[in-house]
Amino acid sequence: MEIDAISLSEPDCSAREAELVGAVLQSARWSDGPMRESFERAFAGWTGRAHAVAVASGTAGTWIALRALGIGPGDEVVCAAHTWHQVAHAVTLAGAAPVFADIDYWSGCLSAEKAARRIGPRTRAILAGNTNGHPAAWGPLRELADAHGVALIEDSTEALGSRYRGRGVGAFGDVAVFDFSAPSALCTGEGGMLVTDDERLAHELRYLRQRRVADRASVSVGARVPLQGAMSELTAALGLAQLAGLDERLARRKQVEAWYQEQMQSFEGIKPPYLAEDVEEVHWMLYVVHLGKRFTQSARAQMIDDMRSCGIETAPYSHPLHQQFHYMNTGDAAAHKRGLLPDTERIGDRALALPLHAQLDASQVKYIVKTLKDTATNVGAGAAIYL
Repeated sequence: MEIDAISLSEPDCSAREAELVGAVLQSARWSDGPMRESFERAFAGWTGRAHAVAVASGTAGTWIALRALGIGPGDEVVCAAHTWHQVAHAVTLAGAAPVFADIDYWSGCLSAEKAARRIGPRTRAILAGNTNGHPAAWGPLRELADAHGVALIEDSTEALGSRYRGRGVGAFGDVAVFDFSAPSALCTGEGGMLVTDDERLAHELRYLRQRRVADRASVSVGARVPLQGAMSELTAALGLAQLAGLDERLARRKQVEAWYQEQMQSFEGIKPPYLAEDVEEVHWMLYVVHLGKRFTQSARAQMIDDMRSCGIETAPYSHPLHQQFHYMNTGDAAAHKRGLLPDTERIGDRALALPLHAQLDASQVKYIVKTLKDTATNVGAGAAIYL
């Protein structure tokens, strides 16, 4: 059977996207216009938050959020090294120091208990994410943030549609961040969104993201220098169209997950996907498998090459931040030694991301899993793979 190349992620484009982008192209407003305002209102409603602020990317949005919260040089932000790197990088860009804490092995999310050990006198915020779709333990994280009087920033990039304690992701941080680049289920190429219920904070976020035409004559412009971090009308048009079809797209992705689950039963020792007690629903960003203990980083790299040669794009799920060159060569070198974050490193070494998007069909999923099984057998001599 001939199989076309299968990409890790693939945006879902319909006539709606073309229609709204075309409307912007025919208008006189390609930035700071009604399409962005409509997207912000719609996204705020979808997440159940009072305010939404559209930004150029999740990285820019987190940087703006940190500035709005008064966090910068001399401050520390406790975060996971196993995370959506583009968002976590904003801590460094803001001039603050990321302090890495270990994760809960099962969920992959920042552990409140382990984060508590890393809080110090300079800690100003906790940045936690919903890793690959699984919500973090927001109850304990909120208690921890409140107990120490620090901000709680939620990165919900990977978990659109997931639910914790009856609420959708994006509802738990003082401010929550979404990035809409691939492989997000809501993909606009680039772009992101900040959501919050704090009106004062929302006002500051909007001020800091851009210098608007209406502000140019204001003497207050120079007080806090804004970024060129706003979302364009073209990107907002894509976002509004993508949001309109998001629930249907998430349902199709759930069907793809079900096909994966069915085919994965051919592996011995398979563990079912983890769902924490307070989690009602998980929408995975990618389909991630954890290789057994006998697999090494080099074995995983060989599997990725083998899968690519068979027309299937796969990737290591996450390379831990504390083991990346920049972080190993800044700050306290001892804080980045291997072995300090054992669960992060355990997952980082052996997590393999498989394609997950709404364009996949049952035959493609069957081919992906069969190919994975063959290469796992060849590389790992039959070692078990765990979801």
